[in-house]
Amino acid sequence: MPAALPLRLLMAAAPLLLSACGTLGAAAQAEQGAAAEFANVWGRWADSGGDIAAAVTWERKVQPGVTVAEIEDAFASVAAEENLKMVGSLPLSAELQARSGQPQKFLKVYSYCDPETARAMVDFSPHMAAFLPCRITVLEKDDGLWIYTMNMDMLTNMGRKLPPELKPRVTRVRDAIRKMLERGARGEF
Repeated sequence: MPAALPLRLLMAAAPLLLSACGTLGAAAQAEQGAAAEFANVWGRWADSGGDIAAAVTWERKVQPGVTVAEIEDAFASVAAEENLKMVGSLPLSAELQARSGQPQKFLKVYSYCDPETARAMVDFSPHMAAFLPCRITVLEKDDGLWIYTMNMDMLTNMGRKLPPELKPRVTRVRDAIRKMLERGARGEF
C-alpha cells in the first residue's frame, strides 16, 4: 500500500497543477502590472471581510459642505472636458420616496460613455458589455455623501493585454472617471 500513496498524492494534486497551468497561461497574456493590481484587489477583499464590491470599486467621501448639485456640476464639467457623453441617470432615492411617501437618503447613479471606446472594448472582449456604460454613484450615508465607481485599474492593468490602439483610449476613459470621482468629492467644476 505505501507505493499507492504517491499515486494518490499525484491524483489529488492534478487539479491544482492543471489549474496552475491555466493561471500561468492567463498571466502570460496579462498587462504588465497585473500581479500588483490583483494583489491590491485581493487585499481590499480581505480587508473588507470578503466584500467583493469593496474590492473592485473606488470610493471618496465628499468634503463637508459640498452639495449634490456641485457634485453633478463637477461630473458634467469633466464629461465635457473629456468628451464623455452622459447617457442616463437613475435617481433611486427619488423613486423610492415616490413609492413609499417617506424621505430617503440620497442615492443616484450617473452613466457616462465614450461610444467609440465602448464599441472597441466590446469587440476586444464581449463580456465588457456587462460593464457598460461607466457608472458613478452618489450615496448619502450617516456620515455624509460618498461617491463610488468601479476600479477601472482592473481594466487597464489586470486583464489581457489591450491592443496598442485601444489601451490609450481605455486609459483616457479611466482617467476621466477617476477625475469625476476626485473633483466631484471636492465639488470642483
